Amino acid sequence: MGNLIVIAAEQGEEKSGFIPIFPTNYDILWSFIIFVGILFMFMRVFMPRIQKVLDERSALIEGGITKAEQAQAEAALALEEYTAQLREARAQAAKIREDARLEAAQIVADGREKAVRDAERISQTAGKAIDAERQQAVVSLRADIGSLATELASRIVGEALADDARQQRLIDGFLSELESSVKEKV
Repeated sequence: MGNLIVIAAEQGEEKSGFIPIFPTNYDILWSFIIFVGILFMFMRVFMPRIQKVLDERSALIEGGITKAEQAQAEAALALEEYTAQLREARAQAAKIREDARLEAAQIVADGREKAVRDAERISQTAGKAIDAERQQAVVSLRADIGSLATELASRIVGEALADDARQQRLIDGFLSELESSVKEKV
């Protein structure tokens, strides 16, 4: 094959100085016209369509970026609101705990005060009951001591002390002397 190229080159040199590697002028002209036609068709038909698709994609991307920025701004705003609400809820919880603590302290103080009043009332009631029982015991004791003393005195004296007024004076005098002797000892 190498020989054919050399032979063809020798024959071409003999004719007109034709070099087969370089195209002829009419080939260059028609190639240029076809290239310009294809370029013109490409610029008029395909480029606008490609540009339209690229513009749509660009608008879509920019819209997506804008939506993402808006969503991010809304998320930041929601986070701020959530944080503010959380702080407010914590403050309210602290206030409620403090109010409950104060109320519990007030309830305890009221309970203690009521317990003290009840204890005083019970003590006074018990004191009154004791005083009443003591008074009843004193009256009962006076009557018993009086009857015993009268009976003893009747046996000692030998006469009957049947008169109630006389018996009562004698008993009262005896008990008065007995109380005064006990008070002197104390």
